[in-house]
Amino acid sequence: MAISSIAAFWAVAALLIAVPGADWAFVIGVAVRGGAVVPAISGLVIGYAGITAIVAAGVGAAVAGSPAVLTGLTLAGGLYLIWHGAVTFTHPSMPAAASGEPAGSSRGIIARGIGVSGLNPKGLLIFLALLPQFTRPRQTLPIAGQVAVLGLVFIVTVAAFSLMLGAFAQTALRTRPAAARAISRVAGAAMAMIGILLVIDRLTA
Repeated sequence: MAISSIAAFWAVAALLIAVPGADWAFVIGVAVRGGAVVPAISGLVIGYAGITAIVAAGVGAAVAGSPAVLTGLTLAGGLYLIWHGAVTFTHPSMPAAASGEPAGSSRGIIARGIGVSGLNPKGLLIFLALLPQFTRPRQTLPIAGQVAVLGLVFIVTVAAFSLMLGAFAQTALRTRPAAARAISRVAGAAMAMIGILLVIDRLTA
């Protein structure tokens, strides 16, 4: 597989990962409530690894080739983003000392992380619509292998970015409730807006 294709995919994926969304809100929420960031990121990674396996197995191509199924997934994901964004905006993350709410057990955090990444429309669209564009037939590495490589690139980038985001939240936001609330509200508003745009785009397509 050409390094240029991997680099091009990474550049686009990194930009999308940096846009505030469900992953942002989840990691920040766990971090400022005193939870361990590693289990949170582990959950996100497991969820995205599952999507990678599904796409590599060819199910992703079948879904992307079915307009009705793709529309249903996009609408469901968009509505989920709107709901999650509205909840995050109206109930922003608070540091543990200020909120008095624990982040939860490690197993619970991992399970929530799997749900966040597994249902994240941004991730689904990246894997179903964007990733296949960077695969090339008639290569030494089969399409399934190319999908696995690109999926791994995406997962590693998500993990690295989330670690930095979690460290920032733990060091800079846990003692600044107002800043934590503001960033959570920005992430919530961004999620809701992306969800609205997804729904409008799909309904008017």
